[in-house]
Formats: sequence, C-alpha cells, structure tokens
Amino acid sequence: MKKRIYIMAGILLIFSLSGCWSYHELNDYSVVVGIGIDKVPNSENILLTSQIAKPGELSKTGEGGGSSNKKAYWNIQSEGETIFSIIREYSHELGRKLYFQHNQIIILSREIAEEGVQKHIDFFVRDPELRSTSWVFVADKDKTSDILDITPEMEKIPSMHINKLADAQQYNAETYSIELLPFLQRLMSKNTAPVAPLIGISGEGKKQKIIISGCAVFKKGKLVGQLNKFETRGLLWVDGEVKSGIIVVGCPGGEGKVDLEITQASSSIAPEIKDGNIIIKIEIKEKSNLSSQSCTEDLATSEMLKVLEGKNASAIRDAIVASVKKAQKLNADVFGFGEAVQRKYPDQWKDIESKWDEIFPNIQIKINVDAEVYGTGKISKPVSPEED
Repeated sequence: MKKRIYIMAGILLIFSLSGCWSYHELNDYSVVVGIGIDKVPNSENILLTSQIAKPGELSKTGEGGGSSNKKAYWNIQSEGETIFSIIREYSHELGRKLYFQHNQIIILSREIAEEGVQKHIDFFVRDPELRSTSWVFVADKDKTSDILDITPEMEKIPSMHINKLADAQQYNAETYSIELLPFLQRLMSKNTAPVAPLIGISGEGKKQKIIISGCAVFKKGKLVGQLNKFETRGLLWVDGEVKSGIIVVGCPGGEGKVDLEITQASSSIAPEIKDGNIIIKIEIKEKSNLSSQSCTEDLATSEMLKVLEGKNASAIRDAIVASVKKAQKLNADVFGFGEAVQRKYPDQWKDIESKWDEIFPNIQIKINVDAEVYGTGKISKPVSPEED
C-alpha cells in the first residue's frame, strides 16, 4: 500500500513540473516604465512618448542617473491618431513588443487635458496588461516628452524618480497623488470631479529638475482649472488624505514661527437638508507635535499649547475654506459632496441631481476642527540663552 501511495504521489508531482504556459522571454520585450501624451501642433494627432528601461545601462551607471554619459532609459516617440495604433507602429523601430506591466506613470499634457481625456484614457483600462496602479499626472506648462527627459540626480530613470516623488507627497500634504483606478472612478462618476497632480520642470540647463505642485481639476473629462498647494491641502483635509505634513503658525507672542508636524488626521462629511437648503458639515480631527520654534517663549505649558491648538485649527479651517471657494468658482465638486447627499438622501437626490451644477457653487459648509498638540519633542523649553 505504501508503494502505491509513493507511486501516485510521484505521478502527481510530475504534472507540477510543467512549464508556465504564459511565460515571457525578457529578451523579446521592451519594458515600459513611463508614458507621456502630447498634442501634435496644428493636427488632430497625438505624440506618444514611451520610456523604456535599458537593463544593460542600469547595471553600468552609478547611484545617480545624471552621473553617467549614457542614459539608462530610451524615450521612443511616434505620432498618430490613437495610442494603440502608435504602439503597433513602434514595432518598425523597436523589433520588440512593449511590455507595460511595469509602467509607473502616465503624464497627460495640458492640451490633452483641456481637450478631454476620455478617448485617450480608454486604452489604459481596456488593455489587460496595463496596471491600474500607475500614477496619473497633468503637465503644468511643459511637454510630457521634455519632462520624461529630465535625468534626476538620485535615480537612473526619470519615471522611477517621478514614481518616488508621488509616493513622497504624503509627507507634505500639498499634492493630491492619484493612481489610474481612482482617477477613472472619479472620471466615470456623475458627481465627483476628477483631480490629478500637476507636474513640471523647474530651473534651466543642467539645474533643471522635476517638481510636483498643486493639482489639476477636471469636469466632464476636461481640465477646467487648478488648485494651488494651499487649496490642495484643503481638499486633502476634506478627503481624509492628509497623512503627514507641517503646519506653520505664528508664535503666541507675535514674533517668530512654530512648526507643527501632523501625526494623525481624519475627516468625515455629513450633509444635512434644512428648509430646502443643503448644508455640508465637515469634521476634522488632527494631532500634531511641536517640531520647532523660532521664538524664545516656553510653549510647553498647557496655556501655550491651547493657544497653538487654536492657531492650528484656524490654519486647517482656512485651507478648507480656500479649497471649497476655488472648487465652487470652477463649479467642480472635487469633494464628492453630491455623492454624500445621494447616500443620505436618496429620495431627495432624484430631484437634486439635475440641479447640482446650480446648487454646488452656493452650497453652505460648516467646519469643525478638533486640533490637538500633544508633544514637544526631546526638549520642552526653547533653545535660547537664560535671562539674568
């Protein structure tokens, strides 16, 4: 009986040794790590830039991509009517099939965004090889092809550098980093307007660098405006997307500044319909540490901490108010207020939905901020000479 069991087990193990039916030979593919879409001037065509990693140069270059004479990437470009047709056109130049499963970023030019992104974004959803976690950006003023050709100091490939920049935005809470899937969900929503971070080039010559700041605002798939860093932080507060960051407030005595580091934050939205008017109640809970101060006051007392908490709450409230005012000016519900009303008042929403564009610019908001400063770091008193 034991021999029979061993024989059966051996036969079953043989089947597990078969090769993978869907394997890919790496040498047959070119790995795409970044994509940029520009509008061709005086034409209906688009210019597609696909950034391809060069494995051979990756192993030769040093820590920084800018330190090598040879680039660790290749930006292949071609123009055409659609993204898919351009990708097939690449084959005449590449001799390899493009592999998109490692793509990190998608950058849309401002002209493409203003024209409407639906017809270009469809490809990235429909193709099963494309990952839905790629970061989406809108070029502020520069061409996406130029952005993808700025070699960073600390990375070998621009797309990898931009990918890390998007990850790092959680530490300053001034940019709304968004992946392809949530961007598409907002794009397909009837009420919540899509947003995407703005990306551009700063400096000149060899001092050029890539910067991410603020966010683009869409409505019905088209770019209608943008939020600056302060307004973007207000949006992040409402959406509960603030993970960290610094809030700078004035010292209680009037001279100098205090840096408060955000350590915890949460938010909630509660709509209320009263006398036919819609009121959006925004609740923010935040905790922060006293990270530094330029004044000589002892801020580690309960009285001083209470004053700092008031200043902190006011700064948060001001950012939210600025964000809401800009969104109302653009008439773009980037906060999802409409969806919140629909969830709580589904029956009333049937009458409200068709009028939301008229209601949103005049909607009332009530903001309650519970800000707590609970830590002062390794020291309590400021670093200053003792008075005689």
